[in-house]
Amino acid sequence: MITPDFELSQDPDFLTIIIRVPHARLSELDLFFEGEDFKFYAKPYFLRLTLPGRVVENGREKASYDTDKGTFTIQLPKESPGQYFEGLDMLTSLLAPKKSRTAKHLVEEIGVPAELEEEEEEEFDWEIEQTLYKEVAESPLPLQCCYGFGNLRSGVFQRLQDELGDVIDVKDPDQTPTDERKMKRLEAEAAKFDPDHYLADFFEDEAIQQVLKYKPWWVDAHKKMMASQGESSQKHDSHTCVIFSEEEREQLRKFTNKSYLLDKRSRHHVYLGLIDILLAYCYEVCVNEGDKNVESSWNIRKLSATLCWLECFTSIHDVLVSFGRRVVCYPLYRHFGLVTRAFSDTVMILQLGRAAVLKCLLDVHKIFREGDPAYILNDLFITDYCIWIQKIKSKKLAALSESLQKTTLAKSHLGFELEELEAAAVLVLEESKLTAAGMVSRQQLPSSELETSDSEESSSTSSSETEGSDSNERESSTAGDGEINSLQGMLQEERTAPLIDCNGLRQGTNASTFEVSDEKSKVSLQSTSAPGKLIEELEKQMHTAMRLSEQPEGLAGASGFALREQEENHVSEPGRFSKVTAGKGDFLEVPSKTNPLLFLGSASEDED
Repeated sequence: MITPDFELSQDPDFLTIIIRVPHARLSELDLFFEGEDFKFYAKPYFLRLTLPGRVVENGREKASYDTDKGTFTIQLPKESPGQYFEGLDMLTSLLAPKKSRTAKHLVEEIGVPAELEEEEEEEFDWEIEQTLYKEVAESPLPLQCCYGFGNLRSGVFQRLQDELGDVIDVKDPDQTPTDERKMKRLEAEAAKFDPDHYLADFFEDEAIQQVLKYKPWWVDAHKKMMASQGESSQKHDSHTCVIFSEEEREQLRKFTNKSYLLDKRSRHHVYLGLIDILLAYCYEVCVNEGDKNVESSWNIRKLSATLCWLECFTSIHDVLVSFGRRVVCYPLYRHFGLVTRAFSDTVMILQLGRAAVLKCLLDVHKIFREGDPAYILNDLFITDYCIWIQKIKSKKLAALSESLQKTTLAKSHLGFELEELEAAAVLVLEESKLTAAGMVSRQQLPSSELETSDSEESSSTSSSETEGSDSNERESSTAGDGEINSLQGMLQEERTAPLIDCNGLRQGTNASTFEVSDEKSKVSLQSTSAPGKLIEELEKQMHTAMRLSEQPEGLAGASGFALREQEENHVSEPGRFSKVTAGKGDFLEVPSKTNPLLFLGSASEDED
């Protein structure tokens, strides 16, 4: 028998079933419905459904056949008009026989407590503190670790050693306990993190900002659901915002219906694993803007630690931290904005209900089915998730989305010191900008300023050369007479200390130092400023730059001139100068910067 293609819809009074049976033999048509049972037969098609609500045969039922399309449209009256039938798009669940919907199983474990049943109504505390399960071998046999959906599988990778490295990162998963997987995962992420790649995406984020503008299908569906929440007739109809394609419906019909016996801990791992897979899927859809490529399968399984490391999470926060760490370590775009975007998208998908979650899981199933060897992950996780999600209570997903929305994630939680890294990079960038700006401003200086600077440097150089030549001349003139050198040393010791004070004037004297006998300089100084006080102030500044030095023996005329000036000005301490009046004299030394008002006026120096 062939299971036909079908779809269900409803209004307040009727349940409508559309069945596509092209080339069916209508002469052998048979139809039966009562309560929650519905059966349809038209050779070679057979369809048996377990309805989510009760229907009744009261004479208002209708049926029609479209020969062009080959479809039957059957309208069945609801036993309770106005009742809402939930889960009409969960086709795999509808195909299950009625007896499989009970709590009993064909093979049961004796003594299983009632609280382990999937249909329990108690509220689950998502914030409960969890501890990692310690797997201990009870026999000398090798330890067989569990993994997969609900930790129901083991020994799978012993038969698939060739595909192991291309699918998951954990080595030898059958012998690696859960806590050891987590430790190795954290070590691998720390070794993989590249600060340069992260900072490049942080500063040059044009492409990332572009993909963040993309709006997947669940954004519009969520808006429609939120807009219809105030309407009483549409308050339960969130699944009408999610539409399955024909290919997705076909895949739902191919799934083998089965039940899962999970304890509370296993169910907790399954819910948290679902969040992890949805986060990775939302990232993939966002960065590729809804398109599929050869990297799609790699992105999903690499970003999900549930798929890549067979991780068993203990809290929602751990899921978000793991996803955030893997986003900044592995894919092409490593930006924290993509983490927050995937987070908000996952919240919207969970708020849309089972239909939206199932549609996303079907897309992941298709990506893995077409990507070799990722199909192994379908067998381990995705197929079971697609079947299991159709049977869970809607309020469980609502509670899960609420808990996820309350959980916060910051960059500091990831453990890579991203905030400090960004702050240091910003400081370096600002410093480089200031340096570049200074170089540009110097290059743009006017030519006149550059010439002025060059002239100052040249004048400074010539002054130092002149001072050096004068010093050499003085050294050569005094090198021949050792007695003169000794007398110069005595005079230097006596006159240097008391001669100059902090203001540049002689201490212990009542008059200024020496006066220059250059007639031309005096005229220019007198003509520069009329007031006498200004002239005196300029002379004081000029005297500050003077230094007293010794004159060679040949400059007797200049020495006599200086001594006569001292006598005219009544200079004190005559005894000190009487030591050198016979053969030595004093003269003024030219400073490093030539002052035009200071001259060594001596004819005998020119002759030497």
